[in-house]
Amino acid sequence: MLTRMIAALLCLLTLCTPALAANEEETTMYTYTPTWENVKPLGRTHMLEDSLWLAFSGTGAEFTFHGCRAEVTIAGDMNATKPANEENQVRIAIYMNGTRVVDDMIDAKEKTYVVCDLDAAQDVTVRIIKLSETAMSTCGIKAIAVDSAEGIRPTAAKNRRIEFIGDSITCGYGVDDEVAEHHFSTATEDVTKAYAYKTAAMLDADYSMVSISGYGIISGYTATGEEKITAQTIPQFYEKLGFSYGTYQRKIAASIKWDFAAFQPDLIVVNLGTNDDSYTLDHPERQEEYCTAYTAFLKKVRANNPDAKILCTLGVMGDRLYPFVEKAAAAYTAETGDHNIACMRFVPQLASDGYAADWHPTETTHNKAAAKLTAEIRTLMGWN
Repeated sequence: MLTRMIAALLCLLTLCTPALAANEEETTMYTYTPTWENVKPLGRTHMLEDSLWLAFSGTGAEFTFHGCRAEVTIAGDMNATKPANEENQVRIAIYMNGTRVVDDMIDAKEKTYVVCDLDAAQDVTVRIIKLSETAMSTCGIKAIAVDSAEGIRPTAAKNRRIEFIGDSITCGYGVDDEVAEHHFSTATEDVTKAYAYKTAAMLDADYSMVSISGYGIISGYTATGEEKITAQTIPQFYEKLGFSYGTYQRKIAASIKWDFAAFQPDLIVVNLGTNDDSYTLDHPERQEEYCTAYTAFLKKVRANNPDAKILCTLGVMGDRLYPFVEKAAAAYTAETGDHNIACMRFVPQLASDGYAADWHPTETTHNKAAAKLTAEIRTLMGWN
């Protein structure tokens, strides 16, 4: 009896299996290499071999399609495949129709993510953002696959464009680790929670960011207050794709010259001086050196962006150098006759709002900074 029952069950399974297989529909996927023709670049991106290279914080791509399923393949740089290198790997986010559906560290040569797998076809917008900064790691968007034969297309450009030039504050250093005594990790960086990204969102503006943690105008951050760290300065990398201690597909980000014609902003926000202050302290001659170099940097910014308004800011993590920001801007106008420039002092962060890793701003502080900057920009630019 048992033998006959088992035989009957096997027969039933045999009969059912082809029917189930016949009902399954295989999804046809169409794969695309992301280019500026089929995706909208976010920030400074560069086509390298078969991928769209991302370096600076906030770089990425955005596209739309009509369908059910989308997959994105991200290629890591040399840091991704190094063991025990979690502090220097790329953190990436992918959004579907405004909702973050992927938040991951690129710890392999390549990783493929299913962004959506819907029951019915609809219009889908996919946004890919590099959350971590350029210095520690870069990555590439290698492939985008969708189930739509019509393919992918760039989202529409916005009517406003802003470039942000800054340091760790702009990068969102440590914003996901609200323990002041903790230290740097790309895993706790999230540029979307920092003031610059938030400001662009509130103003409905496209953005580009040039920011590296620890970097300044004449010196990077120094713990001693005496050693000038000249290697860590933004002006030397402003005209580049980025800067990284690692390589992507054997290329160094700083070896790629940025084409400023690709993104001409209406407004440029400069927020540099926090790291310089660790060196200049209260030394008048060093503060004057900062002021002179700042004026020279403004000339470089203007040479590459002839029509943009420039807004010079400082103060989230201390405003001791702010008077020299104003002095540098005034000197720039006096020397060039260019009045298309303004200054704004941020309110220094408050202990009551907490501190993130290495005493950096929390998201609460970033929200306050973004609100102040947004209001200033609305007045300055006449943007409602």
